Amino acid sequence: MSLPVTTAPAKELPESQWRALLNLLGDDDPAIYQSVREKILSFGEDAGDRLRPHRLSDDPIVRRRAREIVRHFDRQEADTWFLGFCLKHGEEFDLEEGVWLLALTRYPEINVEAYRALMDHFAAELRERIDYSESDKEILGTINNYLFDELGFSGNEENYYDPQNSYLNQVIDRRKGNPINLSLLYLLLARRLQLPVAGIGLPGHFICRYQSTSEEIYVDPFHHGKFLTKGDCIQYLVSGSHGLQDEFLAPVSTRRMLMRICSNLHQIYSQMENTEETTRLQRYLVALAR
Repeated sequence: MSLPVTTAPAKELPESQWRALLNLLGDDDPAIYQSVREKILSFGEDAGDRLRPHRLSDDPIVRRRAREIVRHFDRQEADTWFLGFCLKHGEEFDLEEGVWLLALTRYPEINVEAYRALMDHFAAELRERIDYSESDKEILGTINNYLFDELGFSGNEENYYDPQNSYLNQVIDRRKGNPINLSLLYLLLARRLQLPVAGIGLPGHFICRYQSTSEEIYVDPFHHGKFLTKGDCIQYLVSGSHGLQDEFLAPVSTRRMLMRICSNLHQIYSQMENTEETTRLQRYLVALAR
């Protein structure tokens, strides 16, 4: 997935001034760098495009700072496209496109098509292993063995509130995630395999539900794909004093699922006192809540 290039109105950057800014970009004084950075940012995306070649500068300081400033512009661009996506669609949309657009807002340098291809590969591997004549539990067991035993995906219980647990590219790279993003991975693979799996948003925990004509099985990807019954889910709700609202066991819409991922990130960044990221996620939540 590549983001289309847009042109934002910006002040014209004279060549002489541009050369002066480049000369100062490698200055050892952090205060001078901050001043140069603010000036470059004020000229908008055109300055970012002109700075891109300097990400390969022989000067390590210039190289690092050029990459930081260009990344700032790229994240702004990704913000625009993610917000536009949220505002354009209704309750249901392409969930996979939405989560990759979200990932680009934090990691604009990633190759989304390569991740999609990797997930296609996971699905192809599973397709070769699944015997569709087997029982539903045996089919799900094949998926669980592949994802959690062979590939090593697991719930990140040691660092549950790490924001990386909420971005699909990081979940795939690190083989660790939180409940909703491991459920997301499970769900996207199930869709590739044309299996009847939906996301279930229990309060405080997210799981999947496999619903066939003969059986209803709840799956907990955070705990290595543990099988649950509806009774287990009800017991979880009762023991947690959540009540027995029907919506708790109903499939979650794609918009609500993406909103829950963003809400988790908003809470995490708020606890970290990361004002910039908290504000960014607040904008996403407003767009998703419309």
